[in-house]
Amino acid sequence: MNDPWTFNGEPLVKNTSGGSITLVEGTSFAISSSSGDIEPSGAQGVFFEDTRFVSTWRVRLDDEELQNLAVINRHPFAATFVSRGQPRPGQSDSTVLVERSRYVGNGMREDIVIRNLGRESTSCTLTFELDADFAHLFEVKENRVQLHGHRSLEVNASTMAFSFENGEVIRSLEVEFPSGSHVSQHVAKLDVVVVAGGEWRASLEFRLGLDGEKVELRYSGDDPDGQSAPVTQLRAWEETAPRIRTGDDRFDATFLQSQGDLGALQIFDPENSDRTVIAAGAPWFMTVFGRDSLITSLMTLDVDPSVGTNTLLTLARLQGERVDPLTEEQPGKILHEMRRGLTTAANTPAGSIYYGSIDATPLFVVVLGELFRWGASEEVIAELLPHADRALAWIQDFGDRDGDGFVEYQRATDRGLANQGWKDSFDGVNFSEGWLAEAPIALCEVQGYVYAAYLARAEIARHHGDDQVALEYTDRASRLKTAFNERFWLEDRGYYAVGLDKDKRPIDALTSNIGHCLWSGIIDEDKAKRTVGHLCGPEMFTGWGIRTLASSMGRFNPVSYHNGSVWPHDTSICAAGLARYGFLEQAKAVTVGLFEAAEAFGGRLPELFCGFDRETFPIPVPYPASCSPQAWASASPFLLLRSTLLHLRPSLPDGTVACAASIPEAFGTLSVENMYLAGARLAIEATGNEVKVSGLPDGVRLVTP
Repeated sequence: MNDPWTFNGEPLVKNTSGGSITLVEGTSFAISSSSGDIEPSGAQGVFFEDTRFVSTWRVRLDDEELQNLAVINRHPFAATFVSRGQPRPGQSDSTVLVERSRYVGNGMREDIVIRNLGRESTSCTLTFELDADFAHLFEVKENRVQLHGHRSLEVNASTMAFSFENGEVIRSLEVEFPSGSHVSQHVAKLDVVVVAGGEWRASLEFRLGLDGEKVELRYSGDDPDGQSAPVTQLRAWEETAPRIRTGDDRFDATFLQSQGDLGALQIFDPENSDRTVIAAGAPWFMTVFGRDSLITSLMTLDVDPSVGTNTLLTLARLQGERVDPLTEEQPGKILHEMRRGLTTAANTPAGSIYYGSIDATPLFVVVLGELFRWGASEEVIAELLPHADRALAWIQDFGDRDGDGFVEYQRATDRGLANQGWKDSFDGVNFSEGWLAEAPIALCEVQGYVYAAYLARAEIARHHGDDQVALEYTDRASRLKTAFNERFWLEDRGYYAVGLDKDKRPIDALTSNIGHCLWSGIIDEDKAKRTVGHLCGPEMFTGWGIRTLASSMGRFNPVSYHNGSVWPHDTSICAAGLARYGFLEQAKAVTVGLFEAAEAFGGRLPELFCGFDRETFPIPVPYPASCSPQAWASASPFLLLRSTLLHLRPSLPDGTVACAASIPEAFGTLSVENMYLAGARLAIEATGNEVKVSGLPDGVRLVTP
C-alpha cells in the first residue's frame, strides 16, 4: 500500500539539456525542460492545488524539435524560452526565432512569437501537442501515475477541452488555439507565413476548472509582465521589504533573490483570502506546513512579522481537536502538512491534514513569543494565547508519552512518518555505527524547542501580571534544561546525543541537531565550547555550511538527504546558536561560507546541497531534486542578518531593542533600510562592531550590549 506521507525516494526528473525549469506562483507551478516543453514521462507538468493539469505540452516547427538558445527568468512565475527552428536543407543556420513567454498563476498563459530573421518571407507549420492526465502531485513526484476515474477530451473548432471525474473530484482544462488551427485529439496544427524581418504572435491560455468552478487565470491583457496580479503582488512585497546592501554585490544579490522568492511562495489561507502565508517550497510543497512555515516565520521577522501572525492564525484554525490515529491528530497538536485534492490515488481522503510532526506544536508557542517581543498587537496575542496554551497542554498530555519530562514521537500506524522531526526520512535518526534508532524517540532539538516555548509563555504571563503562570513555566523550563544536560550530554564524546531511543539509550551520532539546541538556549554554558568545536570542526563544517551528519559517522554520505548533506536553514540556525553563546568568529565564518555557497547557485539557496568539503570541489555540488525556491532556505539569509550580523533582539514590552554588530570583513559596511518594527521603519548601518540605528518606535530605547 502506498502512503503519500512516507515516500522515501526522489522524483524522477527527465535528463534534458540545461536541466529543468520551475516556475511558481501561489499554489500553481510548472516544471518543464529548458526548451519549455513538458514531457509526459518524469516529474514535469503544470500543477494547481496538488493536481497536474498539463502532462504533455510540446511545440514543434515543421515537425521538428526546436533548438534551445536561452531561458530568461523574468520573475519566479515567468520566463521566456528562446529557441530557433532547425536549419532548412542546404543552409547552415536557421532564420526562424521562436520565443515562448510563459506565465504561471491559477493556470498558465504562453505567448508565442515567431520572428523571421531572413531576407525573404518564410512559411512554417506550428504543431502543438497537449495532454492532461489529472494525476495527483504525490503520484507524479513518486513516479507511480496510474489512470483513475473517467477522463475525456472534446474538440470543438479551435478548442481542446479535457475533463476528469473521480467521485466528488472534478477537474478540467481548456485551451483555445489560434484562429485557423486544425485541432484534433491532442494535436493542433497551424500554417504560418512570416514576412522578412517580421513576426507572428499568438497567446494561449490554459484555463482550469476545479470541482465545477472555473479558476480565474491571473494574467490578461497585452502586458502580463507589467500589469498582472502576481507582478503587482510581488512588487508590493518588495516595496515593503527591507532594503539590504553590503560591500559585496554577491551578498546583495542573495538578499534580493531571497526576498523575491519568499514573495513568490506566498499563498492564501483557503478560508481567509486576505491572510497570506508562505508555502514550504517549490515544486512539491506548495502548501501550508507546520514546522516549515513556523521556522520560516521566525526567520523572516525582520522582513515581515505579519507572515508569523498569519501563519499562527492559519495553524490555530486547524489545530487538533480529537484523537485520530490515521492522521495522527490529537487535541492541541499543530499540523504537519495540509493538502488539497487528495484522492484514493494518493491513498488518503480529500482535503487531508496530517499531524505527524513532533516539533510544530512547541514551535507554535515559540513563534508567538517572538511576535510578542516584536510588538504584535494585544488583540493578536489575546486571540492566539488560548491556542498556545492548548499546544502546551498537548506537550504534557501527549508529547511526553511516558512522563519522563521529554517529548518523544512514535507514529500511530504503519502509514505515518517513521521519523517526525525535521530529519523525517526513514534513516534520518541513527547511531554512530550507522544502525537506525527505534521509536519512541526523544530528539535533542525538540527538547530545546519545548524549553524555548516554556520561556516564551512565561514571558507573556509576566508582562500580563500573571506571576503564577510565569513561575510555573519558568520552573518547567529550568527542570527540563537540567534533565536535558544530564541525559543527552555525552561526556566522553564532548557533544550531545541526537536523541534517546525506545530504551532511553542516547543515540550517539554527531549531528547538526545540536546546533538547534544552541539556538534555543537549552545547552549549559560549560558545555558550549566543546559542542561548538564539533560543529565548526572538519567533520561537520564543509566551508560552505554545516553537515547534517558528521563525516566520521557510520551512515555518512555527502549525497544523502539527511545524513551528510548541507541544508541552508539548518546551517543558519546553527550559526544563530553560535552567536547566541558568544562564538562570534565561528558564526561569522559559517555565515560567509553560506553566502558564498549561494553565489554558486545564482543567489538562490536551494533546499539542500551535497556535503563535500570545500577543498574537494571548488563549488558546492547540487543535490538532485532539491526544492528551489524553498521557504526556509530563502529565509535563511534574514536569520543570519538578524542573529549573526546584527544580533538584533527587540523586546517591545520592555521598551528596548538590543543590537550588537558583528560584521565579517567580507561584508564591508552593512546597511538596512525600511525594516518594519511595530509600525516604525528602522534604518541600520554597521561596520565591524560599530552600529547605528535610527527610526525606533516612540518610547523604545536602543541597547548595545
